[in-house]
Amino acid sequence: MNKTELKDFLDNKVTQYNNLQFIESDPIQIPHQFSLKEDIEIAGFLTATIAWGNRKSIINNAKKMMVLLDNSPFDFIINHEEKDLEKLLPFVHRTFNGEDLIQFISSLNHIYKNYGGLESVFLKHVEHRSLQNAISKFKTTFFEMDHLPRTQKHISDPLRNSAAKRINMFLRWMVRNDKTGVDFGVWNRLSPAQLSCPLDVHSGHVARKLGLLKRKQNDGKALLELDTSLRKLDPNDPVKYDFALFGLGVFEGF
Repeated sequence: MNKTELKDFLDNKVTQYNNLQFIESDPIQIPHQFSLKEDIEIAGFLTATIAWGNRKSIINNAKKMMVLLDNSPFDFIINHEEKDLEKLLPFVHRTFNGEDLIQFISSLNHIYKNYGGLESVFLKHVEHRSLQNAISKFKTTFFEMDHLPRTQKHISDPLRNSAAKRINMFLRWMVRNDKTGVDFGVWNRLSPAQLSCPLDVHSGHVARKLGLLKRKQNDGKALLELDTSLRKLDPNDPVKYDFALFGLGVFEGF
């Protein structure tokens, strides 16, 4: 396919998958349970944090997290008492356990009370065409208080050559307003043009098949290469193609 044919093909796949049916089998359904902006972003952030492995398991465990937070994540973050954290200890999703969850609750409390919330931290460090530096600075801010060293591994750092798939997915959810009711667009001070594709096994495999990506590892350098290719197709909304790449890989076995 030439560039025009490739763009037409992928645009059609975006239309096919970027709709409400996508929510039914995707972890994004968890923040869709909420209407308050802060609930949406906290539920989205915590869900994205555990978004690796089996999708059904991710969704089930994210639902458990919301129950543990009394299905009011922002209120729990702000108003919990020390004794309220004990019920979180049994939680586990792969290597993310109850101690990690408690650390995340403490760090989120710190961010909302001292920085004005998650969006403000990212906005403070944003660069013109990319949020990857802002992700790295966000991690520093998130762990600037006393914390468990083991918990740091659950937020990736793009400046250490990580593709940071989960947090890039979270940012897509928050920043991109797709007009179809999938991505939320509740962070309107950041631009979809600054987003990076959530690069994983599925999207990476399809991107290589289509000639959008040559690098074999799914790392930070590969992400930059893929971003560059997708921005040539749509500089204003490059990450819409995540729906096409993911859909082709997971649902069509492309």
